[in-house]
Amino acid sequence: MYRWCTDEVEPHERFDYWREVRAKGLFGVTAELERERRADFFGEFSLSQVGNGGLVELKASSYTVERSQADIAYAPGDSICVYQQLGDGGWFGGMRGSDFAIANGSFATSHTDLPYRTTPLGAAGFHLRILKIPVSGLATQDKRMGELAPKIFSDPALAPLLDACFADLGEVAANNGSSAATPLVQALGHLALIERGIVRPGSRRGQAALRTARLSLARHLIARHLKDPDLAPAQVADLLGVSVRHLHMLFEAADRSFSQTVTEERLNQSRRLMREAPERLIADIATSCGFESLATYYRVFNAAYGMAPGDFRAQASEAR
Repeated sequence: MYRWCTDEVEPHERFDYWREVRAKGLFGVTAELERERRADFFGEFSLSQVGNGGLVELKASSYTVERSQADIAYAPGDSICVYQQLGDGGWFGGMRGSDFAIANGSFATSHTDLPYRTTPLGAAGFHLRILKIPVSGLATQDKRMGELAPKIFSDPALAPLLDACFADLGEVAANNGSSAATPLVQALGHLALIERGIVRPGSRRGQAALRTARLSLARHLIARHLKDPDLAPAQVADLLGVSVRHLHMLFEAADRSFSQTVTEERLNQSRRLMREAPERLIADIATSCGFESLATYYRVFNAAYGMAPGDFRAQASEAR
């Protein structure tokens, strides 16, 4: 993962460097900002290679971005972009179709080689994630992909799936888990193509994307409800909007059952809590992670790690 911040440049040079080296050279866009506002400019980003795509997370003061025909000729991309808006919101315009605003938590998609303009709506500036996937790296090949002007996702059912996949992709990027990134990148790309009517949800590729995304979301739902000792497949299936049988099929394809996943998540959470809060009672940690009793927690922990929770805590304290 590559990270960069304008703090590495002298204050009076920050926006010019961002505009010429980062915006133009790295992202292939033109950045503009009134001269009197440049002294306070701040920007930072991370860039990770994830599978056959590139994942960018960007935060920056407010300015205007344009991807012009000249920019496209200078730095053609022939890629699909999936955007996740994390800040106050943004405006897109200057392309075929009507202008639109994208709210915090929303998603949009586009092809890189079509012109647009964008700027943040709030004073906080930009905060977004962008996944760029070369068209050649997608299993689906369709000439219509080159005609995808920026557009917000309109199907609300896709939003939680996209959110879960982006969260997992960010974690994979942080941990250099390149092999785990490929199915997530393909899923996000094909979910975007489902939204734009290029891939049918019932097609082989559409179903594969939905399976990957639903499994990702199911794991997030499990993590969100770990404290509930009665957490059951029916509860997660209902939240996910699928049958219990379909839920079990998702986990079977991942080589770990629903119950195994729940137990592993509870054990991982308990270990994090023992490291982060060494003064907290082990019984309290067991309860907060959803174990039905302290005896059950000790039995499961010992079976998984060959030691008692207290011994793990002692080792963790010595390692600090």
